[in-house]
Amino acid sequence: MTARVLDGKATAATIKAELAHRVSELAARGIIPGLGTVLVGDDPGSQKYVAGKHRDCEEVGIVSIREDLPGDASEEEILAAIRRLNDDDACTGYIVQLPLPRGVDTNAILEAVDPGKDADGLHPTNLGRLALRVNEPITSPLPCTPSAVLELLSRHGLDLNGKDVAVIGRGTTVGRSIGLLMTRRDINATVTLMHTGTVGMAEKVAAADVVVAAAGSPGLVQASWVKPGAIVLDVGVSRVVDSTGKGRIVGDVAPEVAEVASWLSPNPGGVGPMTRAMLLENVVTMAERTL
Repeated sequence: MTARVLDGKATAATIKAELAHRVSELAARGIIPGLGTVLVGDDPGSQKYVAGKHRDCEEVGIVSIREDLPGDASEEEILAAIRRLNDDDACTGYIVQLPLPRGVDTNAILEAVDPGKDADGLHPTNLGRLALRVNEPITSPLPCTPSAVLELLSRHGLDLNGKDVAVIGRGTTVGRSIGLLMTRRDINATVTLMHTGTVGMAEKVAAADVVVAAAGSPGLVQASWVKPGAIVLDVGVSRVVDSTGKGRIVGDVAPEVAEVASWLSPNPGGVGPMTRAMLLENVVTMAERTL
């Protein structure tokens, strides 16, 4: 068996084309969505990530609004940038690029974001709404990476109803929030969340129909862990350096898993491009809700 590819690049391109059409319809009604970013410091990875988001905006017709601050910016200076975006009518939604400099209270910064402009879908108010609304429609922004996982599966015709899902990693961005989405009644999966304190992780993963690896641990998930025919999504991102000093991005899933799984999202090229697409989806949907 060789796993079929859950192609995030191609799927994200399709979504962006759809979003461009929706943005043009909004523009015809006098509404131009705007995505803001708050970037503190000159970390190359963060700069590259933010630049990619703004390129995506240009592709679909979303206005880019940047708040770039020096690495020694104080917490009050960062909060001032947050307030500017909260008050800016041209900004439909925005993100705060993490990590923030040491000494800055990240939770205080994130909680200062207007929940109605929370493009990442990770504000406590929006996560609380997601936790409470098991059956009802959700009208607040959804977490981008969990949404990306579900959208990637859906667009490949894969249904999670009744499936056992193993999630590895308890970070807020993926692990702690994806179960809230997957266990909603309209998705109807059963989720087991695993982490460094989990005993017998390999055996638990082997019982799952779907595996979401989001630990940020290179090659953690081995082929022997995976049930034949399982669907595997490689979400965790790590940078490794080879013997020549050249760095590259790798995921949590060992290459041999492709010989066991029925479907596998590559890393890079799987959930990553989809996460960026779902960020744009959040911004466009928030703009549409103003109609």
